[in-house]
Amino acid sequence: MPLGLIMGLGRAFRQKRTASLDILSPKRAPRNFYKGKNCQPTGFHTRKGGYVVVQDKLPNYVVPDLTDFKLKPYVSQCPKEVKTAESAGATK
Repeated sequence: MPLGLIMGLGRAFRQKRTASLDILSPKRAPRNFYKGKNCQPTGFHTRKGGYVVVQDKLPNYVVPDLTDFKLKPYVSQCPKEVKTAESAGATK
């Protein structure tokens, strides 16, 4: 009897895996917790509450010159069927 009581108390005080070990989300966190969306900062905050954008941290998109490009950027939802030699040979 005393051994069962001691083992029961031991089970009660044993550390159990709780929800606190799960990934911390804004719903389970304090009111001022902001998790973010895994974005990289583009600058830094100043001491007086301002924000300085660092140009090296901004994304730089390289777009080629498309002045003499044959294709148009718009694709119709109802394209016309055009039969070419490649498509005719592939269906046979």
